[in-house]
Amino acid sequence: MACNRLRVGVKSLVAAANCLIVFPFLGHDLAAQTVAAPAPPATSAQLTPGEATGDKNKSDTKEAPSVSVTPSGSNKKEKAPAFTRVDLDGKGEPRALQTAVARYRISSGDYQGAVVDLIGAVHIGEKAYYEELNERFKGYDVVLYELVANPDDKPRKGRERRGINPVGSLQTGMKDSLKLAFQLEEIDYSPKNFVHADMSPEEFGEDMARRNDGLVSMFARIMGAGFATQGSKKNAEAQADMMAAMLSGDALKMRRAMAKQFDSMDNQMAGLADKEGKSTLLTERNAKAFEVMDRELKTGHRNIGVFYGAGHFPDMHARLLRDFNAESMGIEWLDAWDLRSGAIK
Repeated sequence: MACNRLRVGVKSLVAAANCLIVFPFLGHDLAAQTVAAPAPPATSAQLTPGEATGDKNKSDTKEAPSVSVTPSGSNKKEKAPAFTRVDLDGKGEPRALQTAVARYRISSGDYQGAVVDLIGAVHIGEKAYYEELNERFKGYDVVLYELVANPDDKPRKGRERRGINPVGSLQTGMKDSLKLAFQLEEIDYSPKNFVHADMSPEEFGEDMARRNDGLVSMFARIMGAGFATQGSKKNAEAQADMMAAMLSGDALKMRRAMAKQFDSMDNQMAGLADKEGKSTLLTERNAKAFEVMDRELKTGHRNIGVFYGAGHFPDMHARLLRDFNAESMGIEWLDAWDLRSGAIK
């Protein structure tokens, strides 16, 4: 009996850890209150001139930032690529958790020639990662960003997040345990090219109510998906590593163990969906983001960055190919977490 309780307890801890991994990509929008703190100085990164993107309003259109890409196919029915990965060094040891900058070009229709970059966000990451993103964002006509908030309520860089929001509390614990930084404290949302592309709190609540859904039931579905993945042989080693890392309290071990769990992220994203395959937190917010993108394309912008949690991107990939006649041009990878030995001093 005691062994059974222990096994259930271990599974519950691993499932909860899996939830923590999912919510850093999806959960910062359920925002906490903030208190002013000095902003850290930004570190500049050199941008290489990219290719021109279309002729409409050409004088007002910026060139797309250069992307060193891994070629991808352009089949409209192609499976979405991975948008996170663990990069290994020459000895096969984990070097970095990476997120994608996935480039798409609209190949026909009114918006032909427009470039859309899906810029994957880890909501908890290295300060250097956010500094590089801040520099990249300067190269876009518009950057569409996620945040369940009123459109005029832009986050202010350098503010410390505090509050009683449960997701925010989980992220605070992750930030401290992994010795990383918060996206909302490091990204500069003040530039004029930053455009809110998400639901308002009222829209979010109304959609949840219409689905007879809630954060508790959604959290339970994600945990259920986490339990479902635990039975596979592929995840057995990762689960053991996760438990050992959590018990050790070692930040690098926890980073590495959590990074391995991203292999099962697609299954846990599926856990968000209702019986119709939709969810307020994922698919319906994506629909809102693409309404805003369509509006910006109509104004003549032809170089657009979509800065959203990477967990949103498989659905966005499908929408771009299906609804915008876009072709996948390739992927560049950015280091979000340093996983090297000695990375944490």
